[in-house]
Parts: sequence; C-alpha cells; structure tokens
Amino acid sequence: MIGQISSKVNIEKFARYEFKYLLRAELFQRLVEEISHFMDYDGYVHPELNDSYFVRSLYYDDNLASNYYEKIDGVKVRRKFRIRTYEIKASKETPIYLEEKGRTIERTYKRRTQIIADHLPLFYDPQINGEEILKLYSGADLVESMVFNTLRKNLKPRVLVDYVRKPFISEYDAHFRVTFDTALKASSTGCLFPEKSANWIKAEAGYTILEVKFNRRIPSWFHRILQAYNMRRLSISKFCKGMEVCNLAQDLS
Repeated sequence: MIGQISSKVNIEKFARYEFKYLLRAELFQRLVEEISHFMDYDGYVHPELNDSYFVRSLYYDDNLASNYYEKIDGVKVRRKFRIRTYEIKASKETPIYLEEKGRTIERTYKRRTQIIADHLPLFYDPQINGEEILKLYSGADLVESMVFNTLRKNLKPRVLVDYVRKPFISEYDAHFRVTFDTALKASSTGCLFPEKSANWIKAEAGYTILEVKFNRRIPSWFHRILQAYNMRRLSISKFCKGMEVCNLAQDLS
C-alpha cells in the first residue's frame, strides 16, 4: 500500500509579471553575454548542460483542449495544472511537483507542492484515484483544487513538454529573473517518464524563448537592451506549442 505523507503539506506560492520573447540563435548568444554583466546564474545550473538545467512538465487538459483555447483566446482569468520535474529518469529521490499555473488579468501566479514519487501513478488518473489522493494529501488546498477541477472538467494528462533552461538571477533585485529556454520538444503521453519509444517532436526549432519575470518593474539597464535590439513581446506558451506539434489542438485564430 502506498504510504501516507507524514507531515503538513507545504504549498509554495509565486505571483509576478511575465514577459516573453522569441529569439534567433545569434540574438540569444548576444543577450546571454550582455546580461551576464548584470546577473548571475542561479544555484541550480549544471556545468555539463552549459550552465543550464533540464525541465519536464506534464500538462492536463480535457478532450476539447479547453485550457489550450483559453490561452489562445486570451482569457484574462485562467488556470492549468501540470506535474513538473527536473530529471529525465525516475527514482525515489527524483523531485516531483504538482503545480497550478494561472493568470489574473496581467499578473501570473504559480502554486506548487512536492508529491512523493511513489504517488505519481495516482496523479495520472485523478478521476479514478481522487479519493485516495485526497486522503494522502489531506488539507492541501492545491491538491484538492486539482482533484475537484479534474472531476468537474474531465481533465487528464495530455502532453509532455521538455526543454533546457538557462536561468539568471540578480543580486541587486531579488524579484527580477531572466530565463532562456531552448531545445523545446513535446510528446503526446499521459505519464511523466514515458518509454524510450515515445514519439518526441521538436517545437520552435532553432529558436529560444526568453522569459522575463518581475514583481513591479524591469531594471533600466534591461529596458535599454530591449530597446537596442527592438524586441517585441509575444504571447507564447510552451504548453500550447506542445499541444500544436502533437496535433492535440490547432490555433484557428
């Protein structure tokens, strides 16, 4: 029998603005060089990944791709659920998180809680396993919200998205963060660690997604970089790109 968690579930919360840009390879390299004069890599990068780290997310949606179309249509208040890890292979020690990512008007928020690796199969089908999940994570409102929405909206894991992230943080502005996401690919699967035979499809090949995250303001030095390269914000979503390349949804706009 799967063991119950032994302590109070910790829910992490983040709220901020997120600006996104799509970069060609040559601009990506220039920006990394310029930003490195003002910011440092965060403490989770791996030298063997060129001062980056791996990110994998399993996204939930319904059979009508409602979460996808809410994003495409620009719905101002929305949410989606995902399971995230930073490892390619599963083990007892692999950190795994249940996350809720949402938007309220212009501000994005994220809530997450760590789940035990042995419990992961339960989260692949919360409609069947919801009662057991709620017992294991009793009192965790994030888990309760995920199970409730899964039952109400008929959600299930739809698409797995991988990428490599190069993250920068600022010693002088703790709430300003810049990340470069490359090697984006997706697979239509319902599990976090699929078989080697899983069909992976590249998305935005040759491009890098730049994400700028902040609470109140962007530093003036970064504004100058945006202006110098005439950069324009885009509404781009790795979840949506994954759904599109896996033929799970289509942008009809």
